[in-house]
Amino acid sequence: MRPLAMPPQAAIVPRMSPLLIIVVVALMLALLGVLATGIIQMFRGSDPRRSNKLMQYRIMLQFGLVMLMGLVMLVFQR
Repeated sequence: MRPLAMPPQAAIVPRMSPLLIIVVVALMLALLGVLATGIIQMFRGSDPRRSNKLMQYRIMLQFGLVMLMGLVMLVFQR
């Protein structure tokens, strides 16, 4: 008995899996870097504008990461 052909969207998932995981890990590392830089800046007491900009970057990265994690969960749902 021959297996049925996969639907088109199911064929895309195995190809995109490594890419999604790499992007998630890269975003996590970027978020960690921005967070660490912000904490160091806070202890040094440097420019408040720079601290505010780092906070904005952190919020944007967190939003992107949460959205991407949701996408990964939808893609890997079986």
